[in-house]
Amino acid sequence: MSITKGQTAPNFKLVNQDKKEVELASLKGKNVLILFFPFAFTGTCTKELCSVRDTIATYNNLDAVVLGISVDSPYTLVRYREEQKLNFDLLSDFNKTTSEAYGTIYETFGPGLKGVSKRSAFVVDKNGIVRYAEVLDVATDLPNFENINSTLQALK
Repeated sequence: MSITKGQTAPNFKLVNQDKKEVELASLKGKNVLILFFPFAFTGTCTKELCSVRDTIATYNNLDAVVLGISVDSPYTLVRYREEQKLNFDLLSDFNKTTSEAYGTIYETFGPGLKGVSKRSAFVVDKNGIVRYAEVLDVATDLPNFENINSTLQALK
């Protein structure tokens, strides 16, 4: 079951690329853009996350914290973040609990892989309410960043 606009965002506590815990509840008072992505080091994921990297000032100006989440290990994410010079946290949902809680997980993906995060975008407002939700079934599709940014602008 996917999370929809108007719901309270499920809390999560995941480790980032530096193996430090990041908890959604600790970010209350800030808008949060959560981007689930299938895998580090893949073409569409790199295109998406580097686009956010290149426009991070927009998100900073909108008082938004950006979090990327995948089922990759923190060891993979540290290397990916360094290589791509990403300027926001990447969180490891290695156990798939957050992807499942947000309804953004493939049962099977590619050549028989199970439990991979779907490319998805959620905007959570300062009070923990989901204000934008987009779950994509086609891994090569990108979230609608125009709509994401409009949502964040309205929350400013």
